Amino acid sequence: MKGENIISFSKDWTEDPTSNNHVMRRLAKENTVLWLNSISTRAPNLSSGRDLKKIVTKLGAFFRGARHEGDRLWVYTPLVLPLPHSPWATRANRLLLRFMLGRLRRQLGMTEFQLWTFLPNATEYVGTLGEAVSVYYCTDEWSKFTGVNERKMADAERELCRKVDILFATAQSLLDNRRPLNLECHLATHGVEVEKFARALDDATPLPADLADLPRPILGFYGLLEDWLDYDLLVTLARRRPDWTFVLLGKAVVDVSRLEAVPNVRLLGRKPHDELPAYCKAFDVGLIPYQLTERLLHVNPIKLREYLCAGLPVVSAALPEVERYQPLCAIARTPDEWERAIEDALKADTPEARRARSAAMRDESWDRKVEELSEQVMRVKCAKTSARSA
Repeated sequence: MKGENIISFSKDWTEDPTSNNHVMRRLAKENTVLWLNSISTRAPNLSSGRDLKKIVTKLGAFFRGARHEGDRLWVYTPLVLPLPHSPWATRANRLLLRFMLGRLRRQLGMTEFQLWTFLPNATEYVGTLGEAVSVYYCTDEWSKFTGVNERKMADAERELCRKVDILFATAQSLLDNRRPLNLECHLATHGVEVEKFARALDDATPLPADLADLPRPILGFYGLLEDWLDYDLLVTLARRRPDWTFVLLGKAVVDVSRLEAVPNVRLLGRKPHDELPAYCKAFDVGLIPYQLTERLLHVNPIKLREYLCAGLPVVSAALPEVERYQPLCAIARTPDEWERAIEDALKADTPEARRARSAAMRDESWDRKVEELSEQVMRVKCAKTSARSA
């Protein structure tokens, strides 16, 4: 794909990088990309300080306009009413978006364009903005998120799956559930920044100062500290094994006071993505301690490939997409299994094993994954254009 114009409904740019960021950053190297910050998957809770702060932040970003984020990527915060299931709000938002996007397209020289969405509530806009081809990149079972209207979100996503020209799903279960809704439904597993995370194996990569003097072994996790982590498990393991140090990197958006009360647990806050390879180098084992909820059973954690590319032994909850990577990683279901799996990982780890795990990720780069996506999208776009002109 080269020389295309892309408008993308995405999460907020400033949040931790996800597949949204990785895919669009690569597409923006040879295409003009207009990234639209989240149009809201749920109504805000006006009694929540977090939600009120987010509203103020979004208003400020809207008035600042589109900003350049490198290559040919522009980020814009649209002004929309955050009522995702309200018919009148949707009509108003559709008019607002058509006006705002028309102006931005003229400014950026975007004539014909592709419409991509990583969000399920964009269904009301697909087919109304004049796009040449529409793409849905599905990363989650969105109706199972905390705070959303499960029935309405599921209905909206089913409609979106039927409307788009092509659909990608990041897990086999997501693909299987959506395949009956769209003939152009394809698996798109996550990639990894191979060169970046392989730096964890480089002797020249320094250890982070805030980990250098911690007692070993260090069992590490990074990511948003949300309600999907198994905090009961982490507290249990940390209390059982005071000789192990548990390090969690990431912004805490739930109460983590129970973890903070355990002496051998360190909560070090959010770290820049570029620093994560150095932290991986300092970890002895990478953890994926997710709860096995209905939503989490469909996730495909990007950090799995990042841990492995960094050479780390990995112990994870029994997520179907992680189980596919055995024996590169270990699966645990109970605290006893977690403790044994971590012990085994520590005993079996060697420099040679780390290099082998990293080498296994060489063919899973984001560059390769995005090239495959691009080929599929252009095939569908060309077929659609030919059908129109026939």
